[in-house]
Amino acid sequence: MDKQTILEKQKTYLWPSYLLYYTEPLALDHGEGLYVWDVEGNRYLDFFGGILTTSVGHKHPKVTARAKEQIDKIIHTSTLYPHENVVNLAEKLAEIAPGDLSTSFFTGSGTEADETAVMLAKAATGYQEVVALRHAYSGRSTLAMTLTGISSWRIGGTQIPGIKHALNPYCYRCPLKMTYPSCGVACAEDVEEVIKTTTSGRIAAFIAEPIQGVGGFITPPPEYFKIVVDIVHHYGGLFIDDEVQTGFGRTGTYWFGIEHWGVEPDIMTMAKGIANGFPLSNTMTTPEIAGKLTGLTISTFGGNPVSAAASLATIEVMEEEASPEHVAQVGALLRSGLEKLQEKYPLIGDVRGKGLMQGVEVVANRESKEPSPKAVNELFEATKARGLLIGKGGMYGNVIRIAPPLTATEDHIAEALDILNHAFADVQERY
Repeated sequence: MDKQTILEKQKTYLWPSYLLYYTEPLALDHGEGLYVWDVEGNRYLDFFGGILTTSVGHKHPKVTARAKEQIDKIIHTSTLYPHENVVNLAEKLAEIAPGDLSTSFFTGSGTEADETAVMLAKAATGYQEVVALRHAYSGRSTLAMTLTGISSWRIGGTQIPGIKHALNPYCYRCPLKMTYPSCGVACAEDVEEVIKTTTSGRIAAFIAEPIQGVGGFITPPPEYFKIVVDIVHHYGGLFIDDEVQTGFGRTGTYWFGIEHWGVEPDIMTMAKGIANGFPLSNTMTTPEIAGKLTGLTISTFGGNPVSAAASLATIEVMEEEASPEHVAQVGALLRSGLEKLQEKYPLIGDVRGKGLMQGVEVVANRESKEPSPKAVNELFEATKARGLLIGKGGMYGNVIRIAPPLTATEDHIAEALDILNHAFADVQERY
C-alpha cells in the first residue's frame, strides 16, 4: 500500500486524536537492527525505538525466532493457566531486580502495571491516598491520567480522588527558583509537605519514574530518592518505582534506573523494553507485600506465552550484546557529543539523562529559558530529512528525547550526532 492511501485511511478510519509525528506522517514498512524503512523505501536511523520499546533493535533474529517457535505451539493462555515461559521469565526478573523484589504479576501495558501497583499498595497498607509528581506520566486509564502531572495528557475531566502531586526535581526549571546543590534538594522535602497538608496523613504510596519520560527526561539529583523514600515510609506508604521507560539497562550500569539512586523500591513496574515490542508489562514486589492482596484478580492478556518468550530472548540479547555496562559506555559517548553540540548551539539550554536516555531541552533564549517548541518541530523535520528519527516531550513540547535501541554501537552514535549537528546548524540560523 502506498503512503497516500495509508494516510487517507488513517484519516478516515482512526480517531483524529492520534498523535502523529512530522508534518507528513511517516508510514513505516520494515526494520532491521537500528534502521527502519518507510513504504517509499527511505531509510532512517531509529533513535527513539518506538518510544523506548525496541530495546534490542528491529527484527532481532533471536527474539523473532523464539516468538515464532512459541506461536507454533500456543499463542494465548491468560493468567488462569501456568506456562513455562511465564514462570521462567518471572524467575529471570527476580535475578536481575533490585533488593527483595522477587514476585511478579504480568499484564499487557505500562498503564495496567501502574494500575496494578496502586491497587496492591492500597490493599497492602490499608490506606487510599497516593502522592505522584508534577510532570509525571503514568498512562492512559482514568487512574493513570490522574497520576499524570501534565495537563495535556489528562483527558476527559473525570479524576480518581485521593491523588496528590508534589513538586518534581526539575533542576533546570526549579519550581522553587533555587539552584542545586545549595538548594539542599528542597523539592524532596515538598513530598512531606504535601502529605501533611493535602492528605489524611497516612498514604498508600508514592509513585515516581527515576527519570521522567514523557515529562522530558527530567533527572533528579543524587540525594532525591533517599530523602523521599524515607518520608514516604514514615507516613505509612510504599514506594512504587515506575520503570516503564528506564528499565532493562536503559540508563546504563544497572538493570533498573532506580539503582543509580541507591534505594530499593517496595513495588516496581515495567513495560516497553521488556519484550522488544511485544505487548507485555509486569508489576514486581516482595512476597510479603504480594501476600497482602486478597480477593480475585486476573489478566486476560497478562503472561502471554509469546510475549514471555520474546521477553526471555530479549533479556538474553541484552546480556550478550547490550548489557548495562555497554549502555553506559555508548551512552557516555552520546552524552559527550550532545554536550559539545550544546557548546556550539545557543538553542540547546540543557542536556540531561543517563545512559541511552538523553534529553535535550531547546530554548529560544538561554538566559530567560523561554521554551521553543517551534524550533523542536523544525529540528524534527531537519533530522527526518537527513534520515534520523528522534522523540520529543516535556510540559512545553520543547525537549528532544534521544533513546536508541540498547544495541547501538559507537558508529551509530557518531552517525546520529553528525545528523544532529547539521540539523541544529540549519535551524539555529533562523534563531
